[in-house]
Amino acid sequence: MSALIDSNLPALTLISKGKVRDIYSTSSPDHLLFVASDRISAYDVILRNGIPGKGKLLTHISLFWFNKLADIIPNHFVTADVDQMPKEVLQYKDQLEGRTMLVRKAEVVQLEAIVRGYVTGQFIDFFVPLVYIEWTFRPGSAWAEYKKTKTIHGISIEEDLVESQKLPKPLFTPSTKAEQGAHDENISPEKAAQVIGQELYDQISEVSIKLYTTAAEYALSRGVILADTKFEFGLIPSASGSGKDLILVDEVLTPDSSRYWPLSEYVPGKSQPSFDKQYLRDWLVGAGFRKGLESGPEGKEGEGWVIDEKVVEGTKNRYEEAVNLLTSGQ
Repeated sequence: MSALIDSNLPALTLISKGKVRDIYSTSSPDHLLFVASDRISAYDVILRNGIPGKGKLLTHISLFWFNKLADIIPNHFVTADVDQMPKEVLQYKDQLEGRTMLVRKAEVVQLEAIVRGYVTGQFIDFFVPLVYIEWTFRPGSAWAEYKKTKTIHGISIEEDLVESQKLPKPLFTPSTKAEQGAHDENISPEKAAQVIGQELYDQISEVSIKLYTTAAEYALSRGVILADTKFEFGLIPSASGSGKDLILVDEVLTPDSSRYWPLSEYVPGKSQPSFDKQYLRDWLVGAGFRKGLESGPEGKEGEGWVIDEKVVEGTKNRYEEAVNLLTSGQ
């Protein structure tokens, strides 16, 4: 199976192309088409070859969590059945099956809602000054900060913790949601409340903790630790016509947006094996990745590295294992 790097839907209008997802407008003014490609990125660089089937895995696990968490907060999902989508989509069924969702349009809240349940991660010291470390989702920096200041995201932690230890309670640590091409920044809760308003901030903070806690408890019952994750939210007109309602949008609790660990191998006091793209990041570092050398050690700016086939297979296996553990039999 080859990887789908770029979707090709010429009868539709592409309105956004992210690191993984392509978003199209449809003939329905109230809906968008989300297409999960097999692209993969690390350290803010999209690799030139992707992970075959990755987009389908991300879609499958997002659909699972959207359904499981729907009683906590509504979400933007409408259907994953291509036959139920606008007629212009049907001609691309072979390309889209299993990797697309029709979703409701929403006004996206400009805040990344990151929830951390464990203190984890530290970037390799020699590597940090040489590359831009992506801010989009960087829960791994929490351990490095805690060691220096006994804070996480500026929030004081009184307990003496070791690396990868469970926090006394989950922490909500917001960051900005930048426009495409720009970079997010971690910000304080006070600053986040100023950006989106205190009432909306409180609502997002509360529901994010509830979503994380519910998901983490379930994951643990399946032999998986949910160390941390990122949620995104949107606003839609309320049914009454007065005001707006908060909904969950984008992907949810995928290995791209979350840090999953196998419970059977969990040992506090060190970094943990994970069901995400850390395997790919480790390979990139070992292979000599540097910002400005994105096509390989010889360097060619901006085109992305080619992943070794063994790394493609290893990364895919980690994604598949996480998805299967969490969703099998459900």
